[in-house]
Amino acid sequence: MRLSHFWERMHEHFGEAYAESLARDHVIDALGSRTIEQALADGIGAKEVWRAVCEDFDLPATAR
Repeated sequence: MRLSHFWERMHEHFGEAYAESLARDHVIDALGSRTIEQALADGIGAKEVWRAVCEDFDLPATAR
């Protein structure tokens, strides 16, 4: 998954403003207790981060 596609999905599911806030502030245990921004900056792939977001927010299977 490209990073641009990751952000498209984030904006689609959470709205643009909330997606940005979520990425900056919400810590996800599955990402090593990192925020989305930290995980991406640390080199964790966008696809893995997206899967962690889906699990953490219990998004429907169609989103995954």
